[in-house]
Amino acid sequence: MDEKRLGKVVQDARRARGMTQQVLCQKSGLSYSTLAKIERGAIKSPSIFTIQTIAATLGTGLDELMLGVPAQKTMRNKKVSRSGVRFVYFDMNGCLVRAGSRAIGKLAEESGASADVIETILWRYDADICRGVTPVSELNAALSAGLNMQVDWVSYYLDAVEATPGVGELIRWAAQNYQIGILTNTMPDLISPMRANGTLPPVDFDTIIDSSQIHAIKPEERMYNVATEKAGVQPNEILLVDDDRANLIAAGKAGWHTMSFDAFHPEESIIAVSTALEPAN
Repeated sequence: MDEKRLGKVVQDARRARGMTQQVLCQKSGLSYSTLAKIERGAIKSPSIFTIQTIAATLGTGLDELMLGVPAQKTMRNKKVSRSGVRFVYFDMNGCLVRAGSRAIGKLAEESGASADVIETILWRYDADICRGVTPVSELNAALSAGLNMQVDWVSYYLDAVEATPGVGELIRWAAQNYQIGILTNTMPDLISPMRANGTLPPVDFDTIIDSSQIHAIKPEERMYNVATEKAGVQPNEILLVDDDRANLIAAGKAGWHTMSFDAFHPEESIIAVSTALEPAN
């Protein structure tokens, strides 16, 4: 592949994962000038080790960058776990990331209100906002009135959210061996910013089931029906990794495999998930 075409492939792969050049440089350890020159095609025959580093950071295969072969065509669907799992859905809040309590704590500190008061207002609106039937503006209005200050809940959430330690490596490994997706109860307009700033692992998820777009939330049956259809496999070939017992029970009733996850003590959960996903061959 010539330098210009390689640069375009790298740039397209980075943008497809919602990453800026700055985020990719931060995560890969490359200098900004090096990445910028690669994307412009200004470096003749860049080091294979540099391209490997970029590929690993983007969560894709070397072939996708060097040969233009999509990673999903060369990597996906080739593994089956010993329990028959082909597709893994990960919960977002409480699994891939953690934020809620930190956002509430920050808002309590700035407003002088108790966390209980903020939680009461938040949970009054949360389910319907996550279903996409109530706008976030109604929550903002209620918080602003109740706390006597201007509140934009999405901004507080995005400022507080952090990647769960160790999960990025697990997701990259899972993406190389299985089809993977996100199955999340979430307010609108959160996933794209978190993909762009690198909070969510920079991999190509096969599908993202966003409750605010589906107009249903876990543990409602519709979420699992849509997710099963999007996965394109049988229910007994799907694993859900989630922190909520009710969500896991509903997934079990849908015929899925389930595993509980603890985002505040993730080490044991990560080991348990990776062990459960050991390939059958």
